[in-house]
Amino acid sequence: MSEISKSTSKGKVPTVFIDGEAGTTGLEIRERLAKLHAVQVKSIAPDKRKDARARQALMRDVDLVVLCLPDDAAREAVALADALGGDAPRIIDASTAHRVNPDWVFGFPEMSQGHAERVANARRVANPGCYPTGGIAILRPLIEAGLMADDYAVSVNAVSGYSGGGKAMIEVHEHGRAPNFELYGLGLLHKHVPELQHYSLLKRRPIFVPSVGHYRQGMLVSVPLHLDTLAGKPKIRDLNAVYAKHFAGAKLIRVIGTDDTAPGHGRIEPESLNGTDFMELRVFGSDALGQAVVVAKLDNLGKGASGAAVQCMGLMLGVEV
Repeated sequence: MSEISKSTSKGKVPTVFIDGEAGTTGLEIRERLAKLHAVQVKSIAPDKRKDARARQALMRDVDLVVLCLPDDAAREAVALADALGGDAPRIIDASTAHRVNPDWVFGFPEMSQGHAERVANARRVANPGCYPTGGIAILRPLIEAGLMADDYAVSVNAVSGYSGGGKAMIEVHEHGRAPNFELYGLGLLHKHVPELQHYSLLKRRPIFVPSVGHYRQGMLVSVPLHLDTLAGKPKIRDLNAVYAKHFAGAKLIRVIGTDDTAPGHGRIEPESLNGTDFMELRVFGSDALGQAVVVAKLDNLGKGASGAAVQCMGLMLGVEV
């Protein structure tokens, strides 16, 4: 019997505990689940949120736990769950603590063929970071299709709304104490790089340059390409075909075909998918110049965080979300 059938064979509505529901991601997940009848959320009293015994007791009582905690606290929470043995719930971890752990399934169902089934049957799922979701969606199809070598010198550039930085960054921006735009992570040690490299199938570490804009949410992730350095020297239409094939049937990922004569070509803004769980992929560029820029657009709180967690939850519990 698969895990997905185990969780629905009890004849009851699946139950979920969000450990860390007061944070940005936790609140977003809580709001999404409040609109559903397919899942019952069990909460812990505010004064018990740091009580290990109370949290463990609630873990024993639910089908699935979503961890919206800092990395160290997430590891501690997993230890609490593991101590329950056969009564341990399934887990989705929204922190970076387990994203490249081979014992955890990466929570990007559309990443490769058959991966949604791996998520559905997993006991432990590591929710992706928002930036890597876009970067992996751009890079992995090219590598799997043989167009990009796995040692290709990749540069990934991205901009996010300030909600991606959590409570501290949100407060600074919403109280007028932040710049309109800034690059950060320029020491090139951003915590998302390991998962970006690993799940893109890159052997060479990519250069990742993130930035934040003075708007609440919405994200663009882009990768520039010299087409003559890719196998077969593809055209813009060839890249579009690779993405269309890779994500065929994916309900939440849209491949928007572009060419160098398309109306409005050359512009893209980050906020039009806000409030949704969609991601859009576009290939901009010029065949004549032999250059392209592939761009992923998503809501950093949607497909890039809470929406991804709820999508994986639906697969794991066998419910429509």
